Amino acid sequence: MSFAEYRDVILDGDIAIVFLGHDSMFAIKVKSGGATQTKYGAIKHSADLIGKKYGSKVTCSKGGWVYILYPTPELWTVTLPHRTQILYSTDISMIVMMLELKPGSIVCESGTGSGSLSHAIIRTIAPTGHLYTVEFHKQRAEKAEEEFRDHKVDHLVTVKNQDVCKEGFGVSNLADAVFLDIPSPWEAIVYAKSALKIEGGRICSFSPCIEQVQRTCLAMSENGFVDIDTLEILLRVYDVRTINLQLPDLGAEDKNIQDTPADASNQSKAESCTDSQQSTAQFKSGAPLREMAGHTGYLIFATKCLS
Repeated sequence: MSFAEYRDVILDGDIAIVFLGHDSMFAIKVKSGGATQTKYGAIKHSADLIGKKYGSKVTCSKGGWVYILYPTPELWTVTLPHRTQILYSTDISMIVMMLELKPGSIVCESGTGSGSLSHAIIRTIAPTGHLYTVEFHKQRAEKAEEEFRDHKVDHLVTVKNQDVCKEGFGVSNLADAVFLDIPSPWEAIVYAKSALKIEGGRICSFSPCIEQVQRTCLAMSENGFVDIDTLEILLRVYDVRTINLQLPDLGAEDKNIQDTPADASNQSKAESCTDSQQSTAQFKSGAPLREMAGHTGYLIFATKCLS
């Protein structure tokens, strides 16, 4: 099992996602002889999981059922153990696109945190790219390194425990893109510029406060970055319904108007309908929900020009 690849069959030692509902799922490590308790009863790993296909519907001991899903970065984001505040798919998708990441890209990241964005980056740059991720907190760095090994992506990532604002990323003129999610990103801009390739590259910084954005943008401009843009990504969900509406009364038809063959066919079908069917019609209607997820942070993007 690897977060950067896909496999059909569940094996001993895999990380799997137990799906109880769209708002209820969690990750487990499959172990021969092990068991997992859910509100629908127990799941026995040897009998119910190992050898079955991902996506299978599994019946629990109390008669309820769950789905067992292959772990993707998106599913890991909503099930991972939180060591820090994390980025969610709304921001992650924009970051991956605006940094122009692709298979083979070299990326520098700080800080690693809970690894939510790291997994998405690794999946995008695999199989020939590499992620250099820097984490200031020693225990978080060690835990992230352990997770990358468990998820079989450790060959695609290098974890460093150091202060990026004082020691940088440990690489020079190597990265295609740099991402910063630290309290003082303006202090690391000079190291980000050094890490990017001589021919240029993209940088992104995530900050929750507008004062951080102002100082970071100023530091980017002073270090020669161009095309500086700041975005806030919000997800608006629409409620789509099918409704019945009264058809308008357009008056009597003009008998002098000649119907085309298609119109005549439609008219004959309409005449065969009952009066109640003719008086109403179904339409699709959509309206945004009153409540929506609010501010998470600002994304600052910029480009390093050819040196």
